[in-house]
Amino acid sequence: MTYIENLGKNAQKASKSLVKLGTAEKNKVLLQVTKDLVAKTQEILEENAKDVNLAKEHGISDIMVDRLRLDANRIEGIAEGVRQVADLQDPIGQVVRGYTNLDGLKIVQKRVPLGVIAMIFESRPNVSVDAFSLAFKTSNAIILRGGRDAINSNKALIGIVRQTLTNAGIDPNVVQLVEDTSHAVAEDLMQAVDYVDVLIPRGGARLIQTVKEKSKVPVIETGVGNCHIYVDASADLDMATKIVINAKTQRPSVCNAAESLVVHRDIAELFLPQLEEALDKVQPVEFRADKAAQAIFKKSVPASPEDYATEFQDYILSVKVVENLEQAIDWINQYTTHHSEAIVTKDISSAEHFQDEIDASAVYVNASTRFTDGFVFGLGAEIGISTQKMHARGPMGLEALTSTKFYINGTGQIRE
Repeated sequence: MTYIENLGKNAQKASKSLVKLGTAEKNKVLLQVTKDLVAKTQEILEENAKDVNLAKEHGISDIMVDRLRLDANRIEGIAEGVRQVADLQDPIGQVVRGYTNLDGLKIVQKRVPLGVIAMIFESRPNVSVDAFSLAFKTSNAIILRGGRDAINSNKALIGIVRQTLTNAGIDPNVVQLVEDTSHAVAEDLMQAVDYVDVLIPRGGARLIQTVKEKSKVPVIETGVGNCHIYVDASADLDMATKIVINAKTQRPSVCNAAESLVVHRDIAELFLPQLEEALDKVQPVEFRADKAAQAIFKKSVPASPEDYATEFQDYILSVKVVENLEQAIDWINQYTTHHSEAIVTKDISSAEHFQDEIDASAVYVNASTRFTDGFVFGLGAEIGISTQKMHARGPMGLEALTSTKFYINGTGQIRE
């Protein structure tokens, strides 16, 4: 039996035991997890420091190291995410609809667990606990395969969670960490159709594309964020400046950060110098611009076609000047990764048209794309942000990790 087959069999067995747990018992365990994580902060930080030091040795950028780094506040934030999940309504057993059909059959559709979830993700160690909490609350077992860069942090975090489960008399294999971070083992996980019901990749474009191409397990695509902000002719330019600065610089390594700016020609000569000056005071950004924008900026470089399709995860912004709203919509739909897009405008008609026509999971009017997040949307922790058009789209909370089943009760009916 291979390493992944063993994890898969353990997960299947554990998932069957999970369906016997009631909501109160699951919540009690989740709250104990929060206490144990905070109590063992120092242990987690020591392991995290190993990952951070190795990342620096490997020449990983400061921005990406920041994604990896934990401190006491971030660990408390991880714990708070688990508390929020405990506070949320349990969807398992929830009746979606119930009715009696013409044959007198009483039909009820209820929410049920997916079964075994696998997740392949990159270097943010908080993801491992977020994913566990959501899977556990929805009575799913989960197999986690994090990146090599965060292996020590993930071992520490999941080790604490598994000990909490054991202490509570629950099979700790409801959450398992793939400790072999080789590509070969990751590919084995993608092929584990006999054990895994759904696979969720969370990370950069290359990771997600690899999983889509190689996985035999059904995949929910998440996360790549080439997010645009379009500044319309009627925009409040001070508001637009504030929104672009926040969306680009607050945390440039995350998937809901802005990567591309689209500007209406009528306000470009006023807005672009204002934005450039304001950014220089906060955090200088490299503008990769088309010819029209280059002629206005004090400092920029020519944009390549690839730049308009790139998730930079850095202090870099592609810039395009357009003639009108329709051109902006066409441009964004050409390059969107279907994550989060925004318009800044005073025109209600333009706002509604933009929201209707843009093909993305979250479309904003007069707000930063940085709000696309399970916590902010009231879903508790998120397991990812789906950019597909399946049963789950946008931030994926508890309901996204459920399926449904029909319960049919009769009184001896047969079909004539």
